[in-house]
Amino acid sequence: MCALAVKAILTDIEGTTTSISFVKDVLFPYAKQYTMKYLQRTWNTEETQNIVHDLIQLKEHEKYLEELNVTEEQICPETVAKFINVLIEKDLKLAPLKSLQGLVWAEGYKAGVLKGHVYPDVPFAFKCWYDANICLAIYSSGSIKAQKLLFNQTEYGDLLPYISKHFDTTSGHKHQVESYKNIAKDMDYDISDILFLTDVIKEAEAARLAGMQVVVLSRPGNARLSERDKSQFLVVNDFNALKIVAK
Repeated sequence: MCALAVKAILTDIEGTTTSISFVKDVLFPYAKQYTMKYLQRTWNTEETQNIVHDLIQLKEHEKYLEELNVTEEQICPETVAKFINVLIEKDLKLAPLKSLQGLVWAEGYKAGVLKGHVYPDVPFAFKCWYDANICLAIYSSGSIKAQKLLFNQTEYGDLLPYISKHFDTTSGHKHQVESYKNIAKDMDYDISDILFLTDVIKEAEAARLAGMQVVVLSRPGNARLSERDKSQFLVVNDFNALKIVAK
């Protein structure tokens, strides 16, 4: 394999550094189970009320109230928690949802109930890139708070020292070309000097159209790649298969 010369690496999380099953089978169920308790305990705080305000502005919430025959005056921790569960079931990428999930997960990590999952090849790769003076950044639909929680308390220890930047959907949707241009500008690198790692073809296509180098991860449990997908991109099974050098 030819070496990829880069100055920075931008990596997705779910399906790339972390198994999809961890998010769907561990994090999401934890949020569904404990969101109501969190809301009941913090309901009158400014932080929670700000999130609730943003949640009830969503178009999905109006439909939800109609289905339950609930008025806005009846909104309480219980109704909001049920609404959160609806959004989780639909796996919607909504900022207030991600913010609330991050707060709930933070308590789980703090209590030691949650440990961030990363694949065994990830810690070594992160360290190698860091030692090579390659800037490492994360780009995920999960909130920046949630990203930091995951990498701070993984099964392999704290990986945050290797990570220089975090980006979420406040930089733009992951399927949009402009999002990757925004990130490159924020990172202050020529976009062609950044390598994007992902398991999602639409993200890969957007990043490549923006001008980034791209590698697609084919991890266990990831969506199956078509022959066309494989012909368009360099596809690897793990980070050990990548040969990356500092530019």
